[in-house]
Amino acid sequence: MTPADLADLLRATAAKVLVERGLDPEVLPAEVTVERPRNPEHGDYATNVALQVGKKAGANPRELAGWLAEALADADGIDSADVAGPGFLNIRLAAAAQGAIVTGVLASGVSYGTADALRGTRINLEFVSANPTGPIHLGGTRWASVGDALGRILSAQGAEVTREYYFNDNGAQIDRFANSLVAAATGAPTPDDGYAGAYIGEIAATVVANHPEAVGLPEAQRHEVFRREGVELMFAHIKQTLHDFGTDFDVYFNESSLFASGAVERAVSELKGSGNLYEKDGAWWIASTEYGDDKDRVVIKSDGSSAYIAGDIAYFQDKRARGFDLCIYMLGADHHGYIGRLKAAAAAFGDDPDTVEVLIGQMVNLVKDGAAVRMSKRAGTVVTLDDLVEVIGVDAARYSLVRSSVNSTIDIDLDLWTKQNNENPIYYVQYAHARTCRIADNAAAFDFASVTPDFGLMSADREGELIRTLGEYPRVVATAAEMREPHRVVRYLEELAGAYHPFQSDDEMRVLPRGDEPVTALNAARLELVKATRQVLANGLGLLGVGAPERM
Repeated sequence: MTPADLADLLRATAAKVLVERGLDPEVLPAEVTVERPRNPEHGDYATNVALQVGKKAGANPRELAGWLAEALADADGIDSADVAGPGFLNIRLAAAAQGAIVTGVLASGVSYGTADALRGTRINLEFVSANPTGPIHLGGTRWASVGDALGRILSAQGAEVTREYYFNDNGAQIDRFANSLVAAATGAPTPDDGYAGAYIGEIAATVVANHPEAVGLPEAQRHEVFRREGVELMFAHIKQTLHDFGTDFDVYFNESSLFASGAVERAVSELKGSGNLYEKDGAWWIASTEYGDDKDRVVIKSDGSSAYIAGDIAYFQDKRARGFDLCIYMLGADHHGYIGRLKAAAAAFGDDPDTVEVLIGQMVNLVKDGAAVRMSKRAGTVVTLDDLVEVIGVDAARYSLVRSSVNSTIDIDLDLWTKQNNENPIYYVQYAHARTCRIADNAAAFDFASVTPDFGLMSADREGELIRTLGEYPRVVATAAEMREPHRVVRYLEELAGAYHPFQSDDEMRVLPRGDEPVTALNAARLELVKATRQVLANGLGLLGVGAPERM
């Protein structure tokens, strides 16, 4: 019996009890909350439904809990139900009912944990979107990991997710990048507002090798060659780096296309026509304070050039025109102001502001030997995705970056994440998966095929804890999708590994017979439990884009 099954049973039982007592069952919530008690001695699960609805129904909550306990006593799969405190209900499942979780996992396989909650919802998930002026830094690396995991989790709930990279190839930063390349190619000093780092020299040398004539061209033509070729080379590097990191995109959208196609001009014209743009001091402003922003924003400057928000407005309109129901933007720590302006832009077009969601990610710091790591071998002033992967590998990099809420700054201790022991969180989880594989492989030497598992024999605390943890997985994935918090899956996997390692290490929990002992129904049940654990660990690691090794 899964937590969802138990919640359904509780609601049905509560409705029946209320009707029998002449009370109104309409006070019951659509879904009854079921939780695992912090203290296992209190039971397998607990619910506060009696406290939640007792007074509304006209009953004493503790008395209502007692009626529920009596009604549940004879229910299939329930071992006991006891009242605690002012109206809590602590429930223990029968061992065989817990075994249904194991069989459910194995029957579902790779689909275990998926659901249809977001079926029919088209989501545009934009993340990373680093400027094509340098390698991806740690902030972008965090989004490459978190964004990809979130896309997988939303897809697991039935959403149609399009992963999109917004290619900022328009604006002053591209000119500064081109000027930096020209300076490197001609031996001139790096411009004061330019980009430094070994990669600038590498790209400049490649441009010269491909176009030897470029250095001798007139200034404007030379600048255009280095701009065009340099951006193409830089972005090719970014795309390859992301691919090697396990993060690929469905759409690479060029900012410049919004201006070339007239999309920006059309969006501005529409907002002028609706009265949501007004003229002041020679510039055109969007009345974003009308829609909750902290201040109105300049869209067209007094010199006639477009402010950055002009592209954002046209870009949102383009996404909606492509049929997306929800547009999620994953932005860096310095982009808090974008939350209000993007929602305001949606409202100004007559759209629901909630079609826009903005997630803000905080900074990432690297630590080694107790000190901050600040310099990159290639980028000069920042640490890049390539630097992190070179030290700790792709799996550890992805896992470490998803492990914490994006709302918090994280320190990645390189000494910790390179350890090959259980102190390293990813080693701890991956090793649990490898141990399940070894048990399954060794089981081939025994005659398990002729023995029927008896889950009713698995009554030990370690078995029950492991089974109930497996049962939590679908709810964890659903919550991670709803809250846009992939780190919940990471923490769950560590909890599952924490339940599995003691189980396998306990000699009382032997899965395989000793010597010539025959395979028993209990051995067979435990092997099914091991296989189910293997499946859930693999499913969860898959949602994170992290490998599930069979040997370590």
